[in-house]
Amino acid sequence: MGIKVLVIEDEEALQGLLEYNLQKEGFDVVIEGNGGEALIAVAEHNPDIVLLDWMLPNKNGIDICRALRSAPESKAIPVIMLTARVEEEDKLKGLDHGADDYITKPFSISEVIARIKAVLRRTSPAVAADVAIYGDISLDRGQMRVMRGARAINLGPTEFRLMDVLMQRPGRVYSREQLLDRVWGQDIFVENRTVDVHIGRLRKALNKPGDTDPIRTVRASGYALDETYRQ
Repeated sequence: MGIKVLVIEDEEALQGLLEYNLQKEGFDVVIEGNGGEALIAVAEHNPDIVLLDWMLPNKNGIDICRALRSAPESKAIPVIMLTARVEEEDKLKGLDHGADDYITKPFSISEVIARIKAVLRRTSPAVAADVAIYGDISLDRGQMRVMRGARAINLGPTEFRLMDVLMQRPGRVYSREQLLDRVWGQDIFVENRTVDVHIGRLRKALNKPGDTDPIRTVRASGYALDETYRQ
């Protein structure tokens, strides 16, 4: 699956415009129109970046951004504020409460796409880059190739996507449900144990006897790329 963008915006016309054009650009898009449900949507969908409207029903964007920044599991997720407010003090208020960028309405879709890519390059280079590197492991998204040192790792498409997700945020624990969403997609029903099977295949491909296993199993939670892995 591609980079996941969570759009928190209550205006239906703008929802549709953003969803269509971002999907066309290759992003996975999730829409949430209720400010009161925004934090639940972030926890459920685990986005790579959030487009957050300032004025929302039930909870405003500033309060949502503040809550995201105060929670360990969401504090690193980049946030771009969308707002009709044009005063400099409003922009500074949004940035002071943790927003990574600020786009005023009306805006062009090309500007939104450019801002998303720029913020991801700055805040999450492993998500935006064509090649992700962690320790002696490199993953080339363009060529669908994984290397461990000088050794090529032969992975199937599912194992490649699993490795890609884990390398985007080393140390972050992904539940089986989150991995199913990110690797298989929300609309496909797959049993949770399928994740364990493919993690096992990924480990078998990555590790030779004596190698340090870079994948950490977190009991009752899921899997992570071990943040202490550096060799």
